[in-house]
Amino acid sequence: MRSFDEIYEIAAARKGGAEALEAQLSTPKSAAELAAIPDDRWLAAMTRGVFQAGFNWKVVENMWPGFEAAFDGFDIGRCAMLNDEDFDRLVSDTRIIRHGAKIKSVQQNAVFVRELAAQSGSAGKAFADWPSTDFIGLMELLRKRGSRLGGATGPYCLRAMGKDSFILSQSVTGRLIAEGVVDRQPSSKKALADVQSAFNIWMQQSGRSLTEISRVLAMSL
Repeated sequence: MRSFDEIYEIAAARKGGAEALEAQLSTPKSAAELAAIPDDRWLAAMTRGVFQAGFNWKVVENMWPGFEAAFDGFDIGRCAMLNDEDFDRLVSDTRIIRHGAKIKSVQQNAVFVRELAAQSGSAGKAFADWPSTDFIGLMELLRKRGSRLGGATGPYCLRAMGKDSFILSQSVTGRLIAEGVVDRQPSSKKALADVQSAFNIWMQQSGRSLTEISRVLAMSL
């Protein structure tokens, strides 16, 4: 496995130099910034991610004001208590994408966010306190306790909110394969643990975040 500096040089050469590469990198929010994000915005981000999965992101973006209105600004209490009558109304609501299972996930994820808040003070604090060295553990939490937040949906949601994260996109996975970390798209516990171990080594070598490292890997192919 190459060092982070070696992979960085490959990415910089592809992008026209270190300055051009750095311009395409972003840093995650601080723990304080994440903790300050209200619970309703975490539910909104989860909902956006769920509805974007397998769908045209631009359509979801254009319809988003309708989502905010239909789900009462993603008020946690209201969304957690959605009942059959509410679901019947929502699956007929032309302001949103009328996908029954995804609409149901809003209620389920509201319950999830409420549980995180009860345990940690707020969902934002729960995510803020989760260590980058165990990002795969956070992915597993979203998969098990959230609704439709497995695969890439959870990591994309966290990245959008500013949580330090890696995304196992085709290009990132390609670099991981090239470095001998995995031999295919990682899905097993062992493969994901190997990915986390590699990222932890690169964090130690570089002092950079998962977010930055992930972007550098993606741009190295």
